[in-house]
Amino acid sequence: MSVLFSIVLPIFALIGAGWLARRAGWMGAAGAFEMNRFVVYLGIPALLFQVMAKASWRELDMPGFIAAFGLACAAIYALTVAVCRWRGSALPDASLDGLNAGYANVGFIGFPLCLAAFGPQSMTPVTITAIITVCILFGIAVTVVELGLNDGVAKDRILAKVGLSLLKNPMLLAPVLGACYADLGPPLPAGVDRFLSLLAAAASPCALVSLGLFIADARARPRLPALSVQVTLKLVGQPLLTWLLAHWVFHLPPTQTAIAVVLAALPTGTGPFMLANMYGRDAGNIAGSILASTVLSILTISVLITWFTQGGA
Repeated sequence: MSVLFSIVLPIFALIGAGWLARRAGWMGAAGAFEMNRFVVYLGIPALLFQVMAKASWRELDMPGFIAAFGLACAAIYALTVAVCRWRGSALPDASLDGLNAGYANVGFIGFPLCLAAFGPQSMTPVTITAIITVCILFGIAVTVVELGLNDGVAKDRILAKVGLSLLKNPMLLAPVLGACYADLGPPLPAGVDRFLSLLAAAASPCALVSLGLFIADARARPRLPALSVQVTLKLVGQPLLTWLLAHWVFHLPPTQTAIAVVLAALPTGTGPFMLANMYGRDAGNIAGSILASTVLSILTISVLITWFTQGGA
């Protein structure tokens, strides 16, 4: 119970505060939109750059951790796409459902949760998983959507379009630039470090409140059978597969295993919903998955963190 009240509930209380602010009319759609832009373009990039700029290449050398988390994401995405295609879904919709099942909300929830549960040493692996989720998995899903919508268009043009959009993504640019600075530049000057720290400190609470604002706005009705399958894959299937890979295949240290599994167990992020809206696809099921997985993950994450902090493997 101490984990629930000291670590998990404060994180989700900020999401609840955002939900309440939107439903009570204290913040409108414009405020929710601009807060999300602050998180995506300033707050989280500052955090990612600072973490990577202070990391050594030895700290980044964790191929087993990357493989365990990344392969589990890829497997859940691929399995969902295959099942949706077998059931007759169009390729763009199957790709969005796959992303919905495997897209952990690392950027908005992962950083504050792992900082509270595992301490500052968890920020480098969390940054790595953010890159895997927001850039690699998201990029694959966008590419598949584009391939489905542009059948007959040259594949190299589609790949170039997707690649250019990813290169403009601040959540990809920031950690890459930070890693380059760590390798080539001097230690961060005190003023720059303080500036980044102020922005980074604002990122996590603003991200959580922004997520609550988003959930309060997502009112489309989901398809319950599909929703239950995707939420189960997200909250049970992905962390279970990550644990099997981390513990039995790659034999990761207990702390790395715990971080990988907890991050894999995070609820669905907002990326799939935004992508569905951008392409004009049905977003009801995705919105429902974000809401349901966020609420249910209060329990599942509490159980996982309690288990790992009490010596679980």
